[in-house]
Amino acid sequence: METLLPLYDPAPSPLLAELLDTPLLRRLADVGMNCGCEYTAFPLFARTLPYSRRDHSAGAARIVWHFTASPVQAAAALLHDVATPVFAHTVDFLHGDHLRQESTEADTAAVISASPEVTAVLARYGLDAADVSDYHRYPIADNDSPRLSADRLEYTLGNLFHYGFADLTRLSAFYQDLTVSAGEDGQPELAFRTPEIAQDFALAALQTGRVYVCDEDRFAMEALAALLRDALDRGVLTPADLMGTEPAVIARLRADDVSGPAWDRFRRFHTIRTAAGERPEGGFWVRVNAKRRWIDPLAVGRGRVSAWSPVFQEALTSFLSLDFTRWLSAE
Repeated sequence: METLLPLYDPAPSPLLAELLDTPLLRRLADVGMNCGCEYTAFPLFARTLPYSRRDHSAGAARIVWHFTASPVQAAAALLHDVATPVFAHTVDFLHGDHLRQESTEADTAAVISASPEVTAVLARYGLDAADVSDYHRYPIADNDSPRLSADRLEYTLGNLFHYGFADLTRLSAFYQDLTVSAGEDGQPELAFRTPEIAQDFALAALQTGRVYVCDEDRFAMEALAALLRDALDRGVLTPADLMGTEPAVIARLRADDVSGPAWDRFRRFHTIRTAAGERPEGGFWVRVNAKRRWIDPLAVGRGRVSAWSPVFQEALTSFLSLDFTRWLSAE
């Protein structure tokens, strides 16, 4: 089993099945969730299982369907990544938006509206692009961090599985304990029935959060962004290519006399080197800040885990105090 889809809901809406078979969603099968890091030889990423944006989108949609039975909310969740370029958030690094990581979401409405296949499916179910272009409208699908939404739940469970951090029994225990409750502002939110499970999930989410900001991840994304920037500047790639598939972009890179060897070097990166103080001379050295991602879920009747769990409070404080001032390089 390489996806968690059966865990979420074995009988998704027919609308979701039809949308999933459109070219927009099929493209996402060739856009990875690990932003290009999985092409390196860093041990954590080299051993991770394949995990695509299509798998993630389908999972998020099934979660929304499971908890709301709302076709429009589930469709919005399914389509939330259709504007994601190849290597995903690495392109945020390319655009200088790596601390917010929102630039890759900007064109979602335009991409949906421009797809005749998607708009035709929506019309058959009495929907239009405006109904599904902004999943932030639907708090079960997405909400403000560090709350728990279907999007954050899916990529957390997905990465726990694909990194080998948790088995299906533990992931199923997380999922089966969830319900819908009201947050502080009265908005519906995914919440855990059992405080101990809520704490375990919050700590597990921090485990994946540390991967998203680890030296290997930050260096790989900055190095790949530099490779893509050079390829774009020299006309090896066009901006339109970034909205294609990773195999197609990689083929273009490999066919170029400069980008090809650079891609091969990127693939060989396996060990991080670090340096404090001034930037070292020689080689490719970067100092990269990072967007910290964590989840502080609700436990029904207890409130957010951070309000009552000293264990989580300590772990979160440690996570938020991570130092990203070192210079990074790799070999």
